[in-house]
Amino acid sequence: MGVLVKPDRLRAGDKVATVSLSGGRAGDADMQNRYTLGKRRLEEIFGLSVVEMPNSLRGSDFLYRHPKARADDLMEALTNPAIKGIILNMGGDEGIRLLPYIDFAVIKNNPKVFLGFSDGSTFHQMFTQAGVTSFYGANVLATLAEPFALHPYTIKWIQQALFSTEPIGRIEPCEAWTPIDWTSAKPEELTWTMHEGYKVYQGTGRVTGHLMGGCGGPFRLMLGTSLLRDKGIWKDCILFLEAGMNYGSKLAGVHEMRALAAAGIFREAKALVLPRLPEDVVTDVILKVLHEEGLTDLPVFTGVEFAHSNPMTVLPIGVQAEVDCDKRTFTILESGVV
Repeated sequence: MGVLVKPDRLRAGDKVATVSLSGGRAGDADMQNRYTLGKRRLEEIFGLSVVEMPNSLRGSDFLYRHPKARADDLMEALTNPAIKGIILNMGGDEGIRLLPYIDFAVIKNNPKVFLGFSDGSTFHQMFTQAGVTSFYGANVLATLAEPFALHPYTIKWIQQALFSTEPIGRIEPCEAWTPIDWTSAKPEELTWTMHEGYKVYQGTGRVTGHLMGGCGGPFRLMLGTSLLRDKGIWKDCILFLEAGMNYGSKLAGVHEMRALAAAGIFREAKALVLPRLPEDVVTDVILKVLHEEGLTDLPVFTGVEFAHSNPMTVLPIGVQAEVDCDKRTFTILESGVV
């Protein structure tokens, strides 16, 4: 894959846009307080000026019925010179519907920070196809508005990935994690679990490659589209993938993995980086499919916090990274911005 263009770094005082490209929950009445909290944290913690695009808070019903309106918001945010970055409000399951309305030349000619996860994978693939680095990390509702306080781990990696031109460096495990909470839980009601550290299930030595990946569900929706036709973008990558026990079903996880295997993605990768997963899910889903493909030496490295929980790191797509199986370290070797 050719080198992707890195966007300019964010600075305190920059204007950033929030967009609802997948789901429209940020505009629903029961989520307005949560959206306001996430916006306030962007302003108070990171010094950013947050603006909503015209359709971003129009709610689930309107945005479901008008995918072009969602795409228009992204195109407008990219072409507006006053806006320096774009942050996804939340994920969803049908961002792929925006594909007919996306002008890839607009993305290419206006490289800007784009941050989000989950169904944000669809839009990260659009940025990759346009030749621009984007950032798999916090959404407004799920992460930036986590209850009570934004976790220092999340703050650290947003600052390092989006605001600094220094190499991002070694990503250490967080001390503890908690599921995303969508209720008004009290602090003592949150369940925090100590992180057990990174694990290596197969593979040895040290490998380097450009970061590619995201959430497995959106990738299944992209199969057969222009977003996944170019196998060259996966060649020699370090593939980070949120996959496993989909919707509580190992069988669904196996189906997802087999679909990606059939697309040839795993054979192109130099290592597979996964979030925390129960050991039986790794063996019964991930390793099961890799071994069916004869990929018994592909390094499988687990425990990196980029999935649906808090806190989260930030992974810049297209940027060089290193997995050291022997030392159990994961390092991003470059900056994500210029």
